Amino acid sequence: MYLHLGQNEIVPLSRIIGIFDLDKCSYEKRTRDYLAAAEKEGIVLDVSGDIPRSFVVCDHPYHDQIVYLSQLNPSTLAGRAEKNRFE
Repeated sequence: MYLHLGQNEIVPLSRIIGIFDLDKCSYEKRTRDYLAAAEKEGIVLDVSGDIPRSFVVCDHPYHDQIVYLSQLNPSTLAGRAEKNRFE
């Protein structure tokens, strides 16, 4: 099963580590540091096409992790993931 993140980007559900609300998490220093380090390593992909609302951390075959920035609300992504898991 796959999850559509927006802007024609899909990821396998089995690779998703977590779906996070960018607005809520960006207040935390650890999250800001994590995202800054991921950006520096070049493992952040902005698939939002607009202002990102969430970020999805995924396992990746060539990196430890990859971070996708999505314009979709995290509850929308979580709902899609849950729905696809049972289909």
